[in-house]
Amino acid sequence: MLKPPSPPSTLHTPGWQHYSVAFSPFHTNRLAVASAANYGLVGNGRLHLVSLGPGPGALPGLALDKFLISYDTQDGLYDIAWSEIHENQLVTASGDGSIRLWDIMLKDLPIRAWQEHTREVFSVDWSNIQKDRFVSSSWDGTVKLWSPEHPRSLTTLHAHQMCVYQALFSPHQPDLVATCSTDGSLKLFDIRAPAYAGGANTFTRPTSAAALTVPAAGTEVLSLDWNKYRPFVLASAGVDKVIKVWDCRMVKLGAGQEQVGGVCELPLVGHEYAVRKVQWSPHRPDVLASSSYDMTCRVWSTTPLPTGGHMLHINDAHTEFVAGCGWSLYDEGLLASCGWDCKLNMFHVR
Repeated sequence: MLKPPSPPSTLHTPGWQHYSVAFSPFHTNRLAVASAANYGLVGNGRLHLVSLGPGPGALPGLALDKFLISYDTQDGLYDIAWSEIHENQLVTASGDGSIRLWDIMLKDLPIRAWQEHTREVFSVDWSNIQKDRFVSSSWDGTVKLWSPEHPRSLTTLHAHQMCVYQALFSPHQPDLVATCSTDGSLKLFDIRAPAYAGGANTFTRPTSAAALTVPAAGTEVLSLDWNKYRPFVLASAGVDKVIKVWDCRMVKLGAGQEQVGGVCELPLVGHEYAVRKVQWSPHRPDVLASSSYDMTCRVWSTTPLPTGGHMLHINDAHTEFVAGCGWSLYDEGLLASCGWDCKLNMFHVR
């Protein structure tokens, strides 16, 4: 049973609304926040580097990183992903369709930039197995595979006919990528398939081969995450306010002979508005966190009670939409949340 949560530690960045937060996979005391001016509708973006220092009680305090306060960009930033091969590097996803690679030991400018997506890039994810690759997803309907050493994308998948809100590598199989979209579905792509493989870059000829499709909701699916301990188990969430846990091993053929699969193991109900982010705990297979437009960040258990899964904690310290949340990889139960109130909150749930 988890212990009661600690009071949150807060960092305020006036004028910059937050979209995403991510802990470093190398440093226990470092995290990054992707932000935008004017709620991401128009104007610049900012990448904040944040360090954890001694705080009151057992909870770390927050401070802007001593190496660098921030990087400014020409458009809002929607997501970030730390490199898995270089402790000081990370990539950002921007509203102008660009992706930038930053080194936090260098000032002002990114060390590499890519401009292939034709609309907003809404997510980036770095593979923790094939550590020289990361993936991006965009409102242009495509998902792109990248290497930091290459000037162009390695592969382009025409994943959905509508916005692709998120694309994530499986933590269990290096060539498996899951996506979620405005069309209400999850899709799983094996990028080793012949349709995706090959030496030619598909920037101008995106691949549209079939994938395993999970009809997850009747409306937009805004977020997904792989369970870190159970292969082929994902959580999804979106506009219908429900977090759903899926076992994607159940596969059948649809009317058009496409692969359709997925069994909803468990719905988690409690959010009052759309769920913007869902993330499994890196330390426990039965705990996940969510953030929502209802201004809360919540922690859930999937261990069944007689009525199913249940809520463990509500963090209601935000005063605007909570767009992002992220677990510490080193400190079990340490969770960060960020939102449109320009605040980064951190609290322990044990």
